[in-house]
Amino acid sequence: MHVNHWHRAIVLALFIAGSVVLFAQNPSDCSKVPDHSKLKAALTGAVKEGKGKNGGLGNQEWGTVVNRDGIVCAVVFTGPDRGAEWPGSRLISAEKANTANAFSTDNFALSTGNVYSAAQPGNSLYSIVTGPNPNTAFAGDPQKFGQADDPLVGKPIGGVIVFGGGLALYDKSGHIVGALGVSGDTSCADHVVAWKTRHSLGLDNVPMGVAPGPSDNLIFDIQQGASSSGFGHPTCKGGEPSEDIIKKLTDTMPVGPHR
Repeated sequence: MHVNHWHRAIVLALFIAGSVVLFAQNPSDCSKVPDHSKLKAALTGAVKEGKGKNGGLGNQEWGTVVNRDGIVCAVVFTGPDRGAEWPGSRLISAEKANTANAFSTDNFALSTGNVYSAAQPGNSLYSIVTGPNPNTAFAGDPQKFGQADDPLVGKPIGGVIVFGGGLALYDKSGHIVGALGVSGDTSCADHVVAWKTRHSLGLDNVPMGVAPGPSDNLIFDIQQGASSSGFGHPTCKGGEPSEDIIKKLTDTMPVGPHR
C-alpha cells in the first residue's frame, strides 16, 4: 500500500509538471500582447488625431494583434460600428500583423512596408505575397467582427501583406512578443496610425531595422521603379500626404532602448 501511495504521488507530480510545460508552451497564450480593450483604446486615440496629423483620408480603422506564434489575440475597429470601416480591411489588418511578426526577430524588425520592394517582380522575394488561411478568414458570425470574441481570435490567420500598416511589437526587454496590423486608410496613413498605436502601448522597443533610427519606419527611395536600399515603399496618393509625417516619426516618437 505504501508503494502504491508513492507510485500515485509520482504519477500525479509528473502529470502536473507536464501540464505546466504544456501551458508554458501554449501557442494561444496572448498574455504578452494587448487585449481587446487596450488595443481599441490605443488605436482609437491614434485615429482621432485625424488626417491632419496622420495623413490619408481620415478613415476609421481596423486593428489586429497576433502573438509570437501568429495566433490572433485581438481584433478591433475604431468607428461606431463595423460598417464604419472598410469591411475588407479587417482581414488585411490581420494579415499585416501576421507578416510583421513572421519577418521580425528579437534583433531585427521589418515592417510590412519594408518588404514592399523585395516582393516586386524580378526582386528577391517576388511571389511571397499570399492570402490568409481560408478556414480562419471566412468563418464565423459577422455580428462578432471586431468584438472580444471575434471569430479570428485564437486562430492562425496567415497571409503576407507588403504595404504599410504592420509593425512588430517589442516589450521593455527588447523581446518580440507579436505584431500589430492596421488597415482602413492609405497604406502610409495606416503605418502612421500603427506607429502611434504601438508607441501608446509601450511596445516599440525596436532593436534594429533597415530605416534610420535604426527602426522599421517606411523608406521612400523608389525612383524609376527601383529602390536604392532594397526596402523602399511607394508614396501614397489620396487624401492628405503622410510622407513628411512618416519621415519625422523617429524624432517625434523614437523607438528602441535609446529612448
